[in-house]
Amino acid sequence: MSGAAQVQGQAASSPAAAAGDRFYPARRALESVAGPLAALLVAAAGFSIFLLLLGKSPADCFALMWKGAFGSVFSLENTLQRAAPLLLTALCVAVPAQLGLVIIGGEGAVVLGGLAATVVALPLAGAWPPLVQIAMALAGAAAGAGWIAITGLLRARRGINETVASLVMAYIGIALFNHLVEGPLRDPASLNKPSTYGIGDANMLGPLPGTDLHPGLAVGVIACVLCWVLISRTSLGFSMRVTGGNPRAARLQGMPVERLIILACLIGGGAAGLAGMIEVAAVHGRANASLIAGYGYAGILIAFLSRHNPLAIIPMSVLLGGIGAAGGLLQRRMGLPDATVQVLQGFIFVAILASDTMPGRIAWFQPRARS
Repeated sequence: MSGAAQVQGQAASSPAAAAGDRFYPARRALESVAGPLAALLVAAAGFSIFLLLLGKSPADCFALMWKGAFGSVFSLENTLQRAAPLLLTALCVAVPAQLGLVIIGGEGAVVLGGLAATVVALPLAGAWPPLVQIAMALAGAAAGAGWIAITGLLRARRGINETVASLVMAYIGIALFNHLVEGPLRDPASLNKPSTYGIGDANMLGPLPGTDLHPGLAVGVIACVLCWVLISRTSLGFSMRVTGGNPRAARLQGMPVERLIILACLIGGGAAGLAGMIEVAAVHGRANASLIAGYGYAGILIAFLSRHNPLAIIPMSVLLGGIGAAGGLLQRRMGLPDATVQVLQGFIFVAILASDTMPGRIAWFQPRARS
């Protein structure tokens, strides 16, 4: 590129050029949507090649996936049921990401949140069920918040990389969960699958009116909307975004960067812990290995796919929930392992990471100086 072209490109990307380009906000919004959509198409192409190597028809596979995810009322309810915890675990990644943090340890917060909710419910057997459910929700959210906050504290006070710290904390949390469920808290009657004592049918969360869906879906949607309001419409959210954009400038402006980091981790961890509580109170009725279902790791993919926008997390969770719901149908109709859908999720994740390198590289999306 010549020197004149470099100067012209710099001028076009300057704030002054952006201010003179009235269509730039629309193109910028389009770029934020086009990136994930392009990544999904690339992932679908890669997954199709994978299927062809296995001697399977990509067209048949995608048709079955649609049928298994959205083809009937039962399929749709199954999809939404699977999406419910993903809404909350994605927030565990998306909220800290506003400060530039990459938290990938939500799985530990989920299982410990579910365990804490169970431990609180057991001594309250016979109490008023709504009171027990509230106590479980508070305990689950507190356990998840505290667990992820440890990562935030290590990052804020000691400068330890939050990605590594959160991943290690997730392994520790799962190990602690397994030790307690298979040891001190185990119900002696649970022989084949070690579990805690049940919380009781009276304390289970009932379905939403007119559906077979548990309230976790509504809780997750409300949590996403509230987080969007917090991030986009409050001074606290503005402080988070400023800190994420330039931590040094935020410190120079007197913003409490360390406290913001810890607060964001508390909010994200609380959402993941609440997901664990809902899985116990609405699905399993007790804490056992079924809680270690990969919801925390799937939340990472959803958060990146939604560009850490809490509102975009809602449709992306439904999409990933649908992919997971179709796994059984693929196994029965095409003879593919149930884990095939995880291969597709892997393709999506790699494509999303690659697409993150594209913003700012395509000239059509950039601001243009008024001639």
